[in-house]
Amino acid sequence: MTIKALRTPEERFSVLPAFPYQPNYIDDLAGFESLRMAYIDEGDSSSENTFLCLHGEPSWSYLYRKMIPIFTGAGHRVVAPDLFGFGRSDKPVDESVYTFDFHRDSLMRLIERLDLKNITLVCQDWGGILGLTIPMDMQDRFKNLIVMNTAISVGETAPEGFYQWRDFCANAPEIPVGGLFACDAGSAVSVMDVIAYDAPFPDNSYKAGVRRFPAMVPVEPTMDGVELGKRAREFWSKDWNGQSFMAIGMKDTALGEGPMEYLRSFIKGCPEPLKIAEAGHFVQEYGVEIAEKALVHLEMNNK
Repeated sequence: MTIKALRTPEERFSVLPAFPYQPNYIDDLAGFESLRMAYIDEGDSSSENTFLCLHGEPSWSYLYRKMIPIFTGAGHRVVAPDLFGFGRSDKPVDESVYTFDFHRDSLMRLIERLDLKNITLVCQDWGGILGLTIPMDMQDRFKNLIVMNTAISVGETAPEGFYQWRDFCANAPEIPVGGLFACDAGSAVSVMDVIAYDAPFPDNSYKAGVRRFPAMVPVEPTMDGVELGKRAREFWSKDWNGQSFMAIGMKDTALGEGPMEYLRSFIKGCPEPLKIAEAGHFVQEYGVEIAEKALVHLEMNNK
């Protein structure tokens, strides 16, 4: 089936001084042949370990610009895809295309297509809501976890801050993507960063995913993804045998300390989290400290 989608012109990404990485593209993912997915693939391709960095809404792989060089500098490979609807990846125009399974399946097909192994899952926001449901079905490929400001959703009521965000995205005539990052991360985000976060979206027609994703969060028992979330909680609490590291942006009103401590209760062996007092939801904007401390904890600081 051909899915109608928009493709952001490459010149929109021509000035990214903080993100010098060349994009890679795949247009033959099984089941997604009509769409092109973009991803960053940096570091030593022959490395034993791969850090799979999954962004959320409304960001893209640019969100990991401060963590990528820490991981590659330690000798590891880093793969950071752009979800369909975001970044350099194609953007379906029909909001009904955006479903939990659509995005989860696309990430699983990418992992298979690139044959990623010894994966350290690095995730936040939707990168975790989706990503934390994947290792249970690919247990032989995942080794470690670095988790930030996210959740495993099983149809439970979310914090009030989430509903405010969901209602805003549903009703606002225009969602100011770059401005959201400036408000959330303050001085950690420059004017050039705001431009970079706006780059994927030349106009409102490119923002179907931005509008749709908040409404996809499984906060009611009958929603798509709930059963996957229940299985995921079972997996992380009983079957997960890898190492984990958690960081929390403490200013996050939707997925801050309370929700993250709740998530930690389901991750077997997850240690006390690193708490970043000045960070909000997009905690990767303070990612240098997180990446450095995670490597030490995971005993992966090879250089």
